[in-house]
Amino acid sequence: MKLAVIGKDVSKSDSPAIHHFILNKFHEPCVYERVSIPPEEFSSRVGQLFSDYDGFNVTIPFKGEIIPFLKEIKGDARAFGAVNTVLSADRTGYNTDGYGFLLMLSGEGIAVERKRVLVLGAGGAGRSCIFKLIQSGAQVFVYERSAERLKQVYAEIGGFTPLADIPAERYDVILNCTGIGMHDTEGQTPAVQFCGTRQPVGEELLSLTETAADLIYVPRESEFLRIAATLGKKTVNGAAMLFYQAYMSDCIYLGKAPDSVQAKKFYEEYREERS
Repeated sequence: MKLAVIGKDVSKSDSPAIHHFILNKFHEPCVYERVSIPPEEFSSRVGQLFSDYDGFNVTIPFKGEIIPFLKEIKGDARAFGAVNTVLSADRTGYNTDGYGFLLMLSGEGIAVERKRVLVLGAGGAGRSCIFKLIQSGAQVFVYERSAERLKQVYAEIGGFTPLADIPAERYDVILNCTGIGMHDTEGQTPAVQFCGTRQPVGEELLSLTETAADLIYVPRESEFLRIAATLGKKTVNGAAMLFYQAYMSDCIYLGKAPDSVQAKKFYEEYREERS
């Protein structure tokens, strides 16, 4: 198979290594490439992707932009309004982020049922996490800098408390889904409206939680997680989620049923190999 990851800047993506590892476990050889596309060129280049690749993964900022070019979206992609996995032959889109997110939490021993979870960011990945947290019985609070996007996501998903201003209350988990802290924003934390003041996330907000989780995996410790760690908080980066959503994507490419036990076994073996 010939596969790829598509995004604005995937130059540091671990996806090729992960997919090669997983597909090797399935005894399926593949070519897996990184394809960075400037947003203004996406619509003119997307058609070629279906010709060049048997399938591809989609990341920031094209998880929603890819949908008009597809013939069908299935499963979680329909609920999330975002696609991260595409089968080229029938131009079908899927979303495996939710699967990866829940396995990441499970692997870290984080139970969210009846827990207070503050989600920062309601873009493609954020929507996926919000939806799965609600399904898992969490009490979800969502901050999104775009009031219009927050309103739209609430209309589509519901079941959470939208926040225009984050109050100084206790949260069991604070989850960064903004993407701030990687690429050209490395070393930064997302700016939020907190207690009436717009400010970068810092010690004051992170002191209110037990666990800080960030979907970012490069760098391994974002500034968001670094601050939380200095406060003695449990921290989780997005490396496991990336692996698990890749595992689910590969199952889709191969027409296999996913197995969470197998996925966790593969991840432990991958970590050992990379350490």
